[in-house]
Amino acid sequence: MTGPILGAILGTLGFLLILLSFYTVKQQTFAVIERFGKYSRITGPGLHFKWPLVERVAGRVSIRVQELNVEVKTKTQDNVFVDLLIAVQYYVTKEKVWDAFYKLTNPYVQMESFVFDTVRAKVPHMKLDEVFERKEDIAQDIEEKLGEIMPEFGYFIKTALVNDIVPDSKVATAMNEINAQERMRVAAEHKGEAEKILVVKAAEADAKSKELSGIGIANQRIAIVKGLKESVEDFQHAIKGVDAKDVMSLVLLTQYYDMLTDVGRHSRNNTIMIPHSPGAVGDFQQQVLNALLAADSATGEQSKD
Repeated sequence: MTGPILGAILGTLGFLLILLSFYTVKQQTFAVIERFGKYSRITGPGLHFKWPLVERVAGRVSIRVQELNVEVKTKTQDNVFVDLLIAVQYYVTKEKVWDAFYKLTNPYVQMESFVFDTVRAKVPHMKLDEVFERKEDIAQDIEEKLGEIMPEFGYFIKTALVNDIVPDSKVATAMNEINAQERMRVAAEHKGEAEKILVVKAAEADAKSKELSGIGIANQRIAIVKGLKESVEDFQHAIKGVDAKDVMSLVLLTQYYDMLTDVGRHSRNNTIMIPHSPGAVGDFQQQVLNALLAADSATGEQSKD
């Protein structure tokens, strides 16, 4: 029984050794093979054979573009603490697989150290507003610094990006308040200018309206005087022996009764009660004549002086 059992065990071990002899490597990836702890070779994508118990896959290196995200906390020149979120895109070439695998124990920590060093050497010399305005300069400095150092270790930098700049929460609140107040001030200025334009335009319209109203009243009075003159001349021509005073009295009486008719037609008019007998017209005429005579007398005395 010992013989068959031993044979079965050896057969199983042999089968396992055969299975362990083959390995696969994914696309865009390279495997580093070591023999007895010493570098042996690099194999590309596909199915490969290695000596069992002698060789092993020490590690795999991807040649695809990868991204390292770093958060750096630093202080600006105006003593504001900010968090910068940096993204570094890097890759390894086929020729540099050995360097990328063996030269650095932890390449990600190494790149983070250079990112920290670059940011903290540049940002403290910039004010907060400048950090926002010149984030492309910060990213370019990081890219140049890593681009000089990392190729020696097998890593090449594709680009560096400053994805976000986050100031302290209190500072961010203050900046938002300043921005809001600035926008409110601009809005108030625009509103004031609009109201000023409305007031000026209203004043111009009122002045123009009064000007046109004055012209209209003047033209109206000219037309009235012209009409009265023609009425007096026509009346005197039609009826002999009637002087202008009698004609004016008749015209005033006619207009007076026309006014009373118009007042009665519009019940909502505000009216002043005055004597409305036919004799009242004569009183009005006499008052007008007295005023004209007084004005003429005053004008004559001033001419003598």
